[in-house]
Amino acid sequence: MTPNRRRPAALFAYSVLSIALLTLGSSSRLTADTSKLPPGAIVPSSRERMIARQVGSLLEDNHYSQQRIDDAMSPRILDKFLDGLDGQRSYFLASDVAEFQAYRLRFDDMIRTGDLEPAYVMFSRYQQRNRERIQHVIALLDTTPDFTLHESFAFDREKSAWPTTTAELDELWRKRVKNDAISLLLTGKSWDEAREVLRARYDRVLKRADQIKPEEVFELLLNSYARTFDPHSNYFSPRNSEEYKIQMSLNYEGIGASLQLVDDYVTIMNLIEGGPAAASGALSVNDRITAVGQGKHNPMTDVVGWRIDDVAQLIRGKGGTIVRLQILPVGVAPGSPERVLEFIRGKVTLEAQAARKELKTTKRGNAEYRVGIIKVPGFYSDFEGQRAGDANYRSTTRDVRRLIAELKQEKIDGLVIDLRGNGGGFLPEAQSLTGLFVNGGPVVQVKFSNGEREVLDDNDTGIAYDGPLVVVIDRFSASASEIFAGAIQDYRRGVVVGQRSFGKGTVQNLVPLSRWSARPVNGQLTVTIGKFYRVTGESTQHRGVEPDVELASAINLNDIGESALDDALPWDRIERTDFSALDTRLPAKAKLSLEESTRQGRDPDYRWLVENITALEQLRAQRALSLNLQKRRAERSDLEANRLARENARRSARSEAPLTSIEDLDTSKQPDVVLDQSAEVLVDILNFTAPTKSVKPKTITAKREAA
Repeated sequence: MTPNRRRPAALFAYSVLSIALLTLGSSSRLTADTSKLPPGAIVPSSRERMIARQVGSLLEDNHYSQQRIDDAMSPRILDKFLDGLDGQRSYFLASDVAEFQAYRLRFDDMIRTGDLEPAYVMFSRYQQRNRERIQHVIALLDTTPDFTLHESFAFDREKSAWPTTTAELDELWRKRVKNDAISLLLTGKSWDEAREVLRARYDRVLKRADQIKPEEVFELLLNSYARTFDPHSNYFSPRNSEEYKIQMSLNYEGIGASLQLVDDYVTIMNLIEGGPAAASGALSVNDRITAVGQGKHNPMTDVVGWRIDDVAQLIRGKGGTIVRLQILPVGVAPGSPERVLEFIRGKVTLEAQAARKELKTTKRGNAEYRVGIIKVPGFYSDFEGQRAGDANYRSTTRDVRRLIAELKQEKIDGLVIDLRGNGGGFLPEAQSLTGLFVNGGPVVQVKFSNGEREVLDDNDTGIAYDGPLVVVIDRFSASASEIFAGAIQDYRRGVVVGQRSFGKGTVQNLVPLSRWSARPVNGQLTVTIGKFYRVTGESTQHRGVEPDVELASAINLNDIGESALDDALPWDRIERTDFSALDTRLPAKAKLSLEESTRQGRDPDYRWLVENITALEQLRAQRALSLNLQKRRAERSDLEANRLARENARRSARSEAPLTSIEDLDTSKQPDVVLDQSAEVLVDILNFTAPTKSVKPKTITAKREAA
């Protein structure tokens, strides 16, 4: 099909501000067999039965993959629902799961009819097993564990067999409780203190099991359908729809993070650009919150087993106040060393997520180079200001254009655009930002489920900057970030450095399920309706953008990214569009990579970064933990000693004073190694393409300004 070069209205569905209002079908009252549900069990309402039928139709009719909910998909939906209930295989018995197999070919039919009872039978059994387990572990607390035994706890049971007997479950949970206790003992608590913390924790879990709301079960069930299509299609309950609206309006005070509950841990699902959490750079997606503290010195409150709503209320508060989070980092084992992070609550605003600049001075021999750096946290636009005719309305492109002009006045030799952690945003801003560096031409292609292909151009003439350019990406650079980085790479306009990007190359549409209502009383659905493709025809989906020069990163590719998500749509390619790469005479990628590799070997900061990453990967590789308290204390002591040794080795190479304790380390003053190396790559480009510059050396400085 010949691509249409107009800007399609459908594409603006990529923005959450674009709403497609769909009408619910007729709602004939359904009757269903509830004989297998115990008295008082949660059952679907007539409204939920109606919504389920509508969601099933919407997914089949609108999803990019054009899959059908049939007998082939039904077992996958059941498995996803089962994983949502008991992903660590620690509650259900193998006999329970065998019983559920009778429903494997029912999940396709029941979303069409609204007879959702099989899922509610499964949930009722989960509630029963949950109560049994928690009552059992509470009873275990009456006996002091033997912390001298040499035994281990295998905490990752995602691929383990289902326990076959209650005795097998009892042993599994005995070790889990013992590990929970050791984690608290390692913080300096006595057994009596640890026992009381655990008793309160398990009591909360037991109480939460009886407080599950019908809409939570329904949301889990519908998401088992939506996420079988792909991981970015989701159903939001009415309550979570309101929460979503609050977050997208950027009109609340907190730390700017979305939460989800995973195996009793409240887990970071997303960081809102412009919020305190994203700005700190210390918190990552999939980090687990184990405790929350108010102010600098108030005691931490253990929140393992809490409801998300309750944890969110602890984290939110008056702007300008301090909240502390105790974090178990992503990928590491329960019981591993936890970190306490401090945040100043603030309103998530457009100003806070705006692009900002930095000027670095880098020396190479007797020469000095002035490198401009522009950090772009997200692709944003002040729609209200633009609509109101404000000549000074804010947007990513307008802010970056102004910052470039200011950096030019400061006589920069080259420019670095930092997209690390940039999860995307408003698509037209990715187009127009590309236009600041490329003079016209296509930027990205979009293909929809009906086969229609659209090519989106940079329609502005002229460029803002034509000098040497480096773009920095990491695994959290996604969506619109990948479109910009891919276009710069395809046009050979600049060099992309860092880590392979996320690989989110899909377009979603947000669909309210309520007719004529300003409030989402029926919830809402996001559906993947299209895929992005580079001008070369290659998709950014799944594979992401590969950097020209790779730099080390603590973000694990196996834990984070589209390829780490179940049921992600595959990579593919379509016909390339008409474009011409620029004659920029960029150095060969191999030459730049070799130069960077040589520099890494002699840079103490880079060696320190790699050694820290190696230590973190060793923690992530653990699949079992010792339950011997003395051994665990020795292991933790070794971890802290090794971390201190790595830091002091770096300081020694820099002729800096060593630290006597790891508690003396100020992490805010540690180097941004990747950004420093990105500036060095830019200097390589200058040296390989122009005569060596001779400038009187000056003291290396850096200054920051907010856009």
